Amino acid sequence: MSGTRSEAPLIDAEEDLTPAPPVAAARRRLRAHPALLLLGIVLASLNMRAALAGVSPLVSEIGTHYHLAATASSLVTTIPLVFMGLGSIAAPKLARRWGTETVLCGALVLLCGGILLRIAPPVVALFVGCAVVGTSIALLNVLMPGLIKRDFPEKAAGMTALYSTAMILGATVSAASAVPLENALGGWQGSLASWALLAAVAAVVWIPQALIARRGTHHGQAAATPAHATEDGPKLTRSPLAWQVTLFMGSQSLIAYVMIAWMPTVFTDHGMSKATAGLVFAFSTLVQMAGSFVVPMLAGRMRRQRLLAVAVTALMACGIVGLLVAPVAGAWVWAILLGIGQGGALGLALTMMVLRSGDAHTAARLSGMAQTWGYLLAAAGPLVLGAVHQATHGWTVPIVLLLAVCAGLVLLGMGAGRDRKIGA
Repeated sequence: MSGTRSEAPLIDAEEDLTPAPPVAAARRRLRAHPALLLLGIVLASLNMRAALAGVSPLVSEIGTHYHLAATASSLVTTIPLVFMGLGSIAAPKLARRWGTETVLCGALVLLCGGILLRIAPPVVALFVGCAVVGTSIALLNVLMPGLIKRDFPEKAAGMTALYSTAMILGATVSAASAVPLENALGGWQGSLASWALLAAVAAVVWIPQALIARRGTHHGQAAATPAHATEDGPKLTRSPLAWQVTLFMGSQSLIAYVMIAWMPTVFTDHGMSKATAGLVFAFSTLVQMAGSFVVPMLAGRMRRQRLLAVAVTALMACGIVGLLVAPVAGAWVWAILLGIGQGGALGLALTMMVLRSGDAHTAARLSGMAQTWGYLLAAAGPLVLGAVHQATHGWTVPIVLLLAVCAGLVLLGMGAGRDRKIGA
């Protein structure tokens, strides 16, 4: 293949949907006054990681409150990931039936309910709430990029940067404020519940858009119809390249969500204060913006992305080694290395979904495959490492296992980074 791409286009979750005429007309009216839509995108993006990142600095308090061992405590992170994978399957079907705007609004309402359910008294409510939170985030994950590409086709790059920045900002503020909110509101329950307010505000902003987008459709009429048969295009599950991209997505997600689940705990177990550990974790989350911004731009200009895959994995591996040899003394340095590496790995995974696909239809299908199986793989990380930590009474073996995942990530990146197309 010759030539390079100057940038990787967004994967459009609505690529295979043709909206009903009344829905298409309503969306044209909404785009004529984009301020409400822009506000809705920013508020929804702020919510996409906040409910997960705010849990991490409080895992030990939640475990103590319910008398949970480390393995059981890790379910607070594992369960949302499982349902983020499963929810990715349902998102396109729901959008076809009800419309993207309505599903996004419903996802934010669901997110608000899931956040509040996590603090209900019985421990089962904590885990059910985690499942609801994961499902709602899955819907936002899948539908938001397609909505941006559809409604801002001439400004897709800038809007994607805004959406990504808002998502990381929400996670950063949530992680940094978790312990201060716990102190101010009388416990971890108040800290977690406070983020329901942001989800509720976002849902209110999406209500008029959901109503306008469905105006004129008959009762029971679907918002859109499929533009392609689902079996069109190459068989992804039989493509080694598709599996390499999927497993690259899943492996880098596994590392990221292990950090979300356990990074503050690693610091506090080595003597760092809980508040400082939360700030270091939040700083690492913030630094991800650098990697997620630069790496996709570089990847889009390269025929092969193998060196980039090795580079971002090496940054993560160096940060992980730091957690092993000097977790507190070099905490801020490890946070930078992990943040840039994680942000770059995620950006590279999303970019390779486009670069390895021959057309937008295949890219959308690959995105669904990678998110579903990727999040299910990532869900194993916090649970397994929590169990190993509990069994070994330390962090040495779990961290060594993470380095093994990094080694596998290099191999997957060498395969997924080749200049090839799925089905070619």
